Amino acid sequence: MYVSETKVRVRYGETDQMGYVYYGFYSMYYEVGRVESLRQLGLSYKALEEMGIMLPVIENHSKYLAPAFYDDELRIVTTLREKPGVKIKFEYEIFNPENKLIHKGETLLVFVDKRTNRPCRPPEAMEKVLAPYF
Repeated sequence: MYVSETKVRVRYGETDQMGYVYYGFYSMYYEVGRVESLRQLGLSYKALEEMGIMLPVIENHSKYLAPAFYDDELRIVTTLREKPGVKIKFEYEIFNPENKLIHKGETLLVFVDKRTNRPCRPPEAMEKVLAPYF
């Protein structure tokens, strides 16, 4: 299992008229968690794309437990519980500044070869950096 953490500060434009983070922005926070978790492994999304791999999201699930507000520094915990195959599932927990769990979610992505536009296995570089965790 691989777990990473990153932080993001809620910007004013991410809130609605009630002062809550607009629900659609949680998917963006998932993306921040995914990108930074790979970066912490030493592998960037950009590098994957340069290897000819795309990672489109094919499922997105969210559970809203409590609101986040403007200027909150949120802690995003991103977890890979299973070794990726053709698909990779990321799980997210988002905590507010008081360390209260306010949001849970997951995304399922598929590795796609840019040349063929067909599903494929993860690149060797990704399998290598994840090997110690699985």
